[in-house]
Amino acid sequence: MSELSRILVAVLAIGWSSGAFAQTAEELVAKNIQAKGGLEKIKAIQSVRMSGTQDNDGFKAAVTQENKRPDLVRETFALQGMTSIQAYDGASGWQVRPFGGRKDPELMGEEDLRSLLLDADFDGPLVDYKEKGNKVESLGHDIVDGDDAYKLKVTLKNGDIIYYYLDPDTFLEIRKEQQLFLRGSVQEFEVNLGSYKPVNGVMFPFWSASGPKGADPLPNVTFDKIEVNVPLEDTKFAVPATLKAAASKPDSSKK
Repeated sequence: MSELSRILVAVLAIGWSSGAFAQTAEELVAKNIQAKGGLEKIKAIQSVRMSGTQDNDGFKAAVTQENKRPDLVRETFALQGMTSIQAYDGASGWQVRPFGGRKDPELMGEEDLRSLLLDADFDGPLVDYKEKGNKVESLGHDIVDGDDAYKLKVTLKNGDIIYYYLDPDTFLEIRKEQQLFLRGSVQEFEVNLGSYKPVNGVMFPFWSASGPKGADPLPNVTFDKIEVNVPLEDTKFAVPATLKAAASKPDSSKK
């Protein structure tokens, strides 16, 4: 083989490898969506209510998460007769924090809202990722708890990064690592997922463990019930009228 032929073969090989690498990312996303039930069944779900129990090193609390298209979410945490709430109505986030002595609703700051917005993405960052402005890259293989896994890097439109680890047999997520960028600092979180079961033909994880990366043990949640297409009024997610009224009042201290 001549020197020119060798160069041409090398160039073609490089081009093929980079093309295959990009295609691999798209294929993994497609296989993940298909593993969950397929795009048609995923899109047929308009609302979700998940109810379960969180175990935080022996302390157990009742938790719920409710989502409604396009991007509404409400999460509750009930323990010892008190219930905390975090919600997003598609424009503003608000919360009630009785465990911190705040029983009245208040608007959420950017830091608290950052992670809640991930939960508000009804289908998750992988579905319609191009339309959402997200970028997906394949990072090949990695190890999760001693087992092989496919690794995807998802860069969200706002710059945050999520690493997805997919089971090589089922192509479902078994771990997510989140890097949230806020005011020049990076916050890292880990989410482990398991016990997948079908609900209306779509696979949902009935178990998860999440918290700051490196924490041990991570608080884990077991969902007893996951319901889809349940009636959820928009008012359930909306900023409370009392909070809107308080926000609209002029600040007397500035007079």
